[in-house]
Amino acid sequence: MQYTLKKSLGQHFLHDENMCQKIVEQLTVKEGMQLVEVGPGGGAITKYLIELKGITFKAIEVDDEKVVYLKKTYPVLQDKIILQDILKADVPYEGKFSLIGNFPYNISSPILFKVLDWEEQVEEVIGMFQKEVALRVAAGPGSKQPGILSILIQAFFKVEYLFDVNENCFTPPPKVKSGVLRLTNINNPHGISDKRKFIILVKGAFNQRRKTLRNALKSYLPAEALSHPLMDKRAEQLTVSDFVELHKQFQQ
Repeated sequence: MQYTLKKSLGQHFLHDENMCQKIVEQLTVKEGMQLVEVGPGGGAITKYLIELKGITFKAIEVDDEKVVYLKKTYPVLQDKIILQDILKADVPYEGKFSLIGNFPYNISSPILFKVLDWEEQVEEVIGMFQKEVALRVAAGPGSKQPGILSILIQAFFKVEYLFDVNENCFTPPPKVKSGVLRLTNINNPHGISDKRKFIILVKGAFNQRRKTLRNALKSYLPAEALSHPLMDKRAEQLTVSDFVELHKQFQQ
């Protein structure tokens, strides 16, 4: 049985077996762990994931044709695939779980916001992204690349840029470079008490990133916040700890 490529879903299928295995090898596999693959597509890494011993596996796939293909090709998947859009999906497990996927590039940022929604349960993420997005998520303070996602993800996860993935590893080859990240949950070390408010604060700062925070955040924070020394800076000049300081001082 064959399947078709759907450009509308941003599908680029990984065909390089060495790369498929290399991605799977990045997972921290533990006895009894719960794992979910996002967007298994034609099963490029799925076939290796279902061979992992002592784990519980599920996959979330929006393309019904791929679900039929996967179930026929890998009978073990009969009751392990959730036919749903990951962005609309309910949390797939009770308790802790890990995520892996060759994430569709057109929804990779929303997927990371989904990871933030599920952050209290997500132990680890191994994900392939457009390289530009991956580097931005991994960007450190003082670089030109930090943004909303680098601050928000690094507030809750250790981020490691693992390796590049060549365009020729895919069918069809994408027009952009790809890279694989590992996100490791660091158990909310800053003690952020209201994730929703923290996200609003960071988004507000970066949505007007050319302005100082005094101008960018004046509608988000009380008047007394505007005299804080950090208000003279622009969003990309702040560290995660700086944003946490503003959150704790003025949003609680």
